[in-house]
Amino acid sequence: MNKTEHNIQDTISKAKTGNQIAFSTLLDTFWNDVYGFQLKRTENENDAEDITIQTFSKAFDKLHTYNETYIFKTWLITISKNIHIDLVRKRKRNVLHAWQSNEAVKKVLDDTPTAEDQLITEQNLASLLEHIKKLKPHYQEVINLRFFNELSYADIAKQLGEPINNVKVKLLRAKKLLAEVIKKK
Repeated sequence: MNKTEHNIQDTISKAKTGNQIAFSTLLDTFWNDVYGFQLKRTENENDAEDITIQTFSKAFDKLHTYNETYIFKTWLITISKNIHIDLVRKRKRNVLHAWQSNEAVKKVLDDTPTAEDQLITEQNLASLLEHIKKLKPHYQEVINLRFFNELSYADIAKQLGEPINNVKVKLLRAKKLLAEVIKKK
């Protein structure tokens, strides 16, 4: 095992104990590898970014299952590949289901939202905003900038005066916390 591999194994051990700096280090070290892999597969920056975020989220959740006899990067790429395969299957299933359903024809003919649809959307948005308000202010801010202001990671990093990888980790953490808040409801 060379020095770099030893340092990575050290960082993984720290991350397994919940060390946030170790998580950030792993994200910084392997983000470009996973993102580049997905960009080649999907040929879509948004999909590649979303899958990469999901990859790190899943990997960090399942870090205790990582076997040190395997290369960490290979483990991450495998997780990423499986998430992409699941996404493709889900999209194919949705398209197939839509074509088999007569509802698809109705949606094509009239896709304007009804008054009920608009009311439901407004209620869901109001509910989501209430859940977001339960997060700490710095998580609220990063979610608002990304999803409501639709800023890129680079723009968010510039606005907050933080490194882009910190923004990625903070957004990842904010999404996880928001999901937990919603599940508790």
